[in-house]
Amino acid sequence: MPETMDKLEDQYTAALRDSIRGVGEPALQQAYELGRRALAEGLGVLDMATIYHKALAAVLSRATTPEEKTLTLRAGASFFVESLSPFEMTHRGFRETNTTLRRLNQTLEEESKRIAHALHDEAGQLLASVHLALEEVAGNLPPAREHLQKVKGLLDQIEGQLRRLSHELRPTILDDLGLLPALKFLAEGVAARTGLLITVEDESALSLSPVLETTLYRIVQEALTNVARHAKASQVDVTFHQDLQTLRCSIRDNGVGFDVAAVLARIGGRGLGLIGIRERLNSLGGSLSIMSKQGQGTELVITIPHTNSREA
Repeated sequence: MPETMDKLEDQYTAALRDSIRGVGEPALQQAYELGRRALAEGLGVLDMATIYHKALAAVLSRATTPEEKTLTLRAGASFFVESLSPFEMTHRGFRETNTTLRRLNQTLEEESKRIAHALHDEAGQLLASVHLALEEVAGNLPPAREHLQKVKGLLDQIEGQLRRLSHELRPTILDDLGLLPALKFLAEGVAARTGLLITVEDESALSLSPVLETTLYRIVQEALTNVARHAKASQVDVTFHQDLQTLRCSIRDNGVGFDVAAVLARIGGRGLGLIGIRERLNSLGGSLSIMSKQGQGTELVITIPHTNSREA
């Protein structure tokens, strides 16, 4: 990186001199290209500011009159703004991508809600009709009652599976009662299937938008799935804390833990569902931190700016 900075600084200084000499548009185009190159090399706005100030100091040192210094400062300001254009365009593209991701997530959730209600209501009504038809057949054919009871048992299992799927696709309790009751309901279901001891607690009264509630529900759901599959844990604690600036969610288990850097380098987060979690957080300006050590469990920390707590 220092070598890249030095090389760009030399080119930047030369192009800035051309701009001050009145080369005009070609020099500004060069400023834009230098900004693109810096962006591609992984430099940031602060790096560009450092390069600019060093280049400006070098050029100003050759100015001998107040008029020359004023001209240098004016031309330098235009040059600097043009060199930052690629960064501004990238930032704008990032915001537009976040907006698109948010809308996509909303569309997916609406479709999940529709399918969940269809499973719960329409399929449930059909199964109820089948139960009534079987009762009628059993009344007309007493010898077949035992076999029909077995069929009814299978239908009961199907109904239970459909109900479970509908709740996991989009729990109605999330819409009716909010995030914490929905997460406690989810924790009870996961605990019943896996034997995990799961606690869900909030340290403050949460005031969240529906979009944020859905995002956090999906993240916790994915995290609990990961714990059940990989952690070999016996306990998971989910806690929330909201202050003036941020909303923080912690998901901590007492499992086997892992080398975070090594695992992420090997699988890129795909095997842990981290890509989906990060995409959901990116659309809200949030971040994900993973802390884990071999034999000491794992903690996921989700942080979302407070401005998104009520708006999203």
